[in-house]
Amino acid sequence: MDKLVNGKTEETTEATDRLIKAPIVVPRDGLAGSWAVLSVLARAADEPEFVSRLADNPHEALKEYYALTQEEKAALASGDIQKIESWVGKLDKRLSTWLWHRLSQEKW
Repeated sequence: MDKLVNGKTEETTEATDRLIKAPIVVPRDGLAGSWAVLSVLARAADEPEFVSRLADNPHEALKEYYALTQEEKAALASGDIQKIESWVGKLDKRLSTWLWHRLSQEKW
């Protein structure tokens, strides 16, 4: 049985320590856009307030994502699943939530 340290098991504490000490990886060479697209989709899946902002004014909601190109912003704003999946690969149900929501709004 694992020993508790500050309410956590030693195994959990060690895993957390490894994550904290892990180097921060900054995407380069075209990966920054893919990373930013996935970040937007993950945030949209987890934050209803962000989804509302995306639905009302996607270009304003995406301003803080400076790594996105205009093409990426347009694809996210319109819900262009095919284009986005061509950049980042097949999306799971969670990450595609916003895109399906956007397509159902029929705001073109």
